[in-house]
Amino acid sequence: MTHIPHTHDVLRAGQWQGASDLVTLGYEDRFLRRKRLETAGGQAFLVDLAETVSLNHGDAFRLPDGQIIEVIAAEEDLIAVVGDLPRLAWHIGNRHTPCQIESDRLVIARDRVLERMLEGLGASLTPVQEPFTPEGGAYGHGRTMGHDHDHGHDTHGKRHVHHHVAHLHTADEDDLDEPDVPASNA
Repeated sequence: MTHIPHTHDVLRAGQWQGASDLVTLGYEDRFLRRKRLETAGGQAFLVDLAETVSLNHGDAFRLPDGQIIEVIAAEEDLIAVVGDLPRLAWHIGNRHTPCQIESDRLVIARDRVLERMLEGLGASLTPVQEPFTPEGGAYGHGRTMGHDHDHGHDTHGKRHVHHHVAHLHTADEDDLDEPDVPASNA
């Protein structure tokens, strides 16, 4: 049985030089913790990280023997969106959809429901095949994955806990605010 090298090291773009090989990964595949990968040159290796990370085009893995394996963003079937970009970006973001934001267009993964919604909002859509590098999260995370936590609010001297839970929207649902829920004494 052939030994497959394990790596625990991710190097961010600009932190390394001289890759010996590369691995091409789509957007979803660049979000990983533990996975067997194979380079363009046919070398298998196991990524075994302490926590799940979001990899970007140009990041790399360092193998135990010192080899550097560059991460390349794969070309994917996407939709380029043009029109009233601030308004369209708001509707895309309201559905927690990964979005690549550029000065003259937005780019999203193919999704027939979102495409119909965007067309209904007056957007022009063009299928494209290119690497997908959506905007990262506002809180220093590489992905906008929603959040699930509680935080308290003081309202007129009474402590309330407000719950945030990651959720998905469909084009047909209305957005409702979550009410503050009183904290229990249990």
